[in-house]
Amino acid sequence: MRLKYSLLLLGLAAPVVTIIPASAPGQETPPAQAPAPADAVRSYEVSFNNTGDEALNAALRRASALQNLRESVTVDADGLIARAIGDAGNLRDAMRSEGYYAGSSSVTLAGEPPDAPGLAQRLAAMPGPVPVVVRVEKGPQYHLAPVMLRAEPAGASLADAGEVPLKPGEPARAQPIIDAQNTLGSRLRDAGHPFAAITRRVVVDHDTREMEVTFNITPGPVAQFGMPEVTGQSQVKDRLLAKVVRPLAGKTYSQEELNKTRKNLMDLGVFSTVRARAAERLDEGGTLPVTFTVVERPRRAFSFGAAYETRYGPTFDASWEHRNLFGGAEKFRLEAEINRLGTGDGVGNTGGKVEVSLTQPWFLGINQTITYDIAVLRERLKAYDRDAFVASILLERPVSEHLTLSYGPLAEISRVKQDGATTNYQLLGALGQVRWEDVDNLLNPTRGLRVTALASPIYNFTDSELFTRTRLQASTYIDMSGDKGSILALRGVVGSILGANNNSVPPDKRFYSGGGGSVRGYDYQSIGPRTRNDEPRGGLSLVEASVELRQRISGAWGIAAFVDAGSVGSDPTPKFNNFKVGAGLGVRYQTIIGPIRADVAIPLNKEPGDSAFGLYIGIGQAF
Repeated sequence: MRLKYSLLLLGLAAPVVTIIPASAPGQETPPAQAPAPADAVRSYEVSFNNTGDEALNAALRRASALQNLRESVTVDADGLIARAIGDAGNLRDAMRSEGYYAGSSSVTLAGEPPDAPGLAQRLAAMPGPVPVVVRVEKGPQYHLAPVMLRAEPAGASLADAGEVPLKPGEPARAQPIIDAQNTLGSRLRDAGHPFAAITRRVVVDHDTREMEVTFNITPGPVAQFGMPEVTGQSQVKDRLLAKVVRPLAGKTYSQEELNKTRKNLMDLGVFSTVRARAAERLDEGGTLPVTFTVVERPRRAFSFGAAYETRYGPTFDASWEHRNLFGGAEKFRLEAEINRLGTGDGVGNTGGKVEVSLTQPWFLGINQTITYDIAVLRERLKAYDRDAFVASILLERPVSEHLTLSYGPLAEISRVKQDGATTNYQLLGALGQVRWEDVDNLLNPTRGLRVTALASPIYNFTDSELFTRTRLQASTYIDMSGDKGSILALRGVVGSILGANNNSVPPDKRFYSGGGGSVRGYDYQSIGPRTRNDEPRGGLSLVEASVELRQRISGAWGIAAFVDAGSVGSDPTPKFNNFKVGAGLGVRYQTIIGPIRADVAIPLNKEPGDSAFGLYIGIGQAF
């Protein structure tokens, strides 16, 4: 052995002597087995001992390269040994992140330590996966000593930083300390300190098993925004942009205010990108310069859509819009639709619409939008036939991030036929609406609340009657699994028409229920009072409710189970009886623009004439 060691040191190959035992009489000598290639891929299985601390168990698995790279990055025997040796530092960091500073860890490969002589050759020759065992002795958990705040420069006020969100005696985990540092910084910036800086000093005392944390805080000056500048625009008038950004000037620095102004610029609809950048120092006047850099969208857009209903045939629609008609982000939109083609004889049952609208943002110099709208309609529905000219002016004003008010006048001239009788109507009214919207995603909400309350007084010149349509709708979304995998969605609607009897309210202004937007499984408008010809008559009150469980299955795929119910009454007071109930199942496929939805529903208490089932396909959730 001494001679072999010396030869190896000199870089010479030691002679290899092979001793072959004599074979027994009548036996052949078995051939020697070829050794496995040194660079062959080496599979392995990893196991961890239970430390008794679930958070530490999870942290160890997240930190371990042996665990995380086992399937994604292949290794040979030498690579497996290197990975095991490197995991020592990963496991140590994981223990410290949970407050265990006196713990120890070990890794064995097929029962041997990674630095065992000749281990690579033995691992390469092993049949099957190599058993890798990670064992951790966590030791005692360290705790926090009282946390110190130190002002820089000395004497600077730290009142805006508030109290440290760490308590003495808490486990000395890393993430809460990082979170506390971020919280202190956020408080200072929200209080108007744009240049606040925080560093931390951490000392671990192994004798007391405590961690001493000191945050060094430089609050910097309280600053006010200067007059913001907008750059990058070429087609949008500077006068409009000045209206949008001017309210920010003079306000105390706040990231929330900066984001709000950025959102107001995006809401104009003419920019594809808006970036906000605050300067790194105050200007000569002691204010903080801000620059918004914008990228304009194409000014014109065209869209086309198609749909199909088994009862009413195909529908086609097209629209053209100019997003910046006069340079003030005015949106001019022309839209046309033709529907229910191929039903009945010729085009007698075909409906359609032509609509023109103009939307002007920041009307009268404040954050509100006014929309002028006129439309010509032809409707051929089971409940009624309607030809109408309608016009409205709607002013929409955001009161807060979640609350929006809408109001304005409306007028209509129409001819409506129901149950063989045709009536001409001249209507003049107003619309008032309050909308609260606090959801995480408009097309696929997983948490939050939506509420819309509407009141619309309308004077019917034909019958000299004044009536008021009221409607309240609310929906909420509950994340039952905590990871957006199981969502319980609830919806409720209550409506009432006040001040007139059923005959004085035009058929198209009454309440109906049934179909994809209300009670799935029933035909559109089929729920409620009937005429003498057994057609939907509509009512003066409405009650609807929906419960839907949305479950993610795998990747972008999901399913839904739902129950809808609705009732329409002839009395203005909503009645919570005589409900029609539909139930069904659906499939969801998530895309970048929202989920594609396909639902099949059946009526649970159908009446003669009701379809056996309903199929509904669309983009976005049902509610």
